Amino acid sequence: MLKRPTVILAFLLILSVAAHAADGLEQRLGKLLDEAERLTPLRTVAIAHDGAVVAERGYRGHSPARPANIKSASKSIISALIGIAIAKGVLKGTDQKIAPLLQADLPAAADPRLQQVTIGQLLSMQAGLGRTSGPNYGRWVASGNWVRAALAMPFDGEPGGTMLYSTGSTHLLSAILTRRTGRSTLELAREWLGPQQGFSITAWDRDPQGIYLGGNQMAMSPRSLLAFGELYRSGGMSRGGRQLVPADWIKLSWLPRTASRFTGDGYGYGWFIRQIAGEAVFYGWGYGGQMVYVVPGRALTVVMTSDENGPAGRSGHRDDLHALLGRIIEATKEVREARS
Repeated sequence: MLKRPTVILAFLLILSVAAHAADGLEQRLGKLLDEAERLTPLRTVAIAHDGAVVAERGYRGHSPARPANIKSASKSIISALIGIAIAKGVLKGTDQKIAPLLQADLPAAADPRLQQVTIGQLLSMQAGLGRTSGPNYGRWVASGNWVRAALAMPFDGEPGGTMLYSTGSTHLLSAILTRRTGRSTLELAREWLGPQQGFSITAWDRDPQGIYLGGNQMAMSPRSLLAFGELYRSGGMSRGGRQLVPADWIKLSWLPRTASRFTGDGYGYGWFIRQIAGEAVFYGWGYGGQMVYVVPGRALTVVMTSDENGPAGRSGHRDDLHALLGRIIEATKEVREARS
């Protein structure tokens, strides 16, 4: 048996090795973030590892502490609210049909397929309704009633079929939450997700009827989005020890149900899925390059925000962000190997 002084020395040695390993990671990440400044659209990066923020950076006058428009990365937040609503009994489940929940806004002589669409299909972008994103987005938000306009889109596919990425689908989810609870989606987010330390929504656009826009035009600081990503990485458990998002919902959300025709990446309930640097990565993606990445295998959460006015996909900026994440993942592997 080790004598007490030996035990103390061994414990101090472990703490010293861990501290040096953490320092090594922070140094490596600092160098990576210095180099990342060459990515002109990039505005901020924030990184949490093993539950602690280990690096962050703002570029060209931007700061991880200041709000940014996270665009469609907010679809992951809508998904979280739906999962919580199901757990609370507000909604029956992902197989629940949406037509009875939105009866007042169904179009006259509606396509019979509208009666088949479920909450889960809205979440996974498999409703079959024509897209309100891309070239149709401007016309959709110029309408007098966004819920009715989304429900009136002609079917471009079958319910449960191929992925048709559409902000109209997540806006219908926001409307369903509002009508089932009698409270705004913002109120629900602040109550249900607010206990996560650091989480805050600072601004959010609404439709002409006052319903908060499900899945777009949401302002959060990168630090706040990082706190949300950390909530998912920790299985829905807040930093204060409260189960905010059901752990089973996170598993369901990260199960690929379809795939993007633009990238080939899998898609679950409000999250994209791909392999980067040999690791399973789950990410929310907003126009221009607003990213929240969760890498459970490396105990890693990363947020990146970018200029919201340029298409990250067509410009190659999204691929640059994925590559930067890959280098961050590799850095955590190298430090872990050095530690062992």
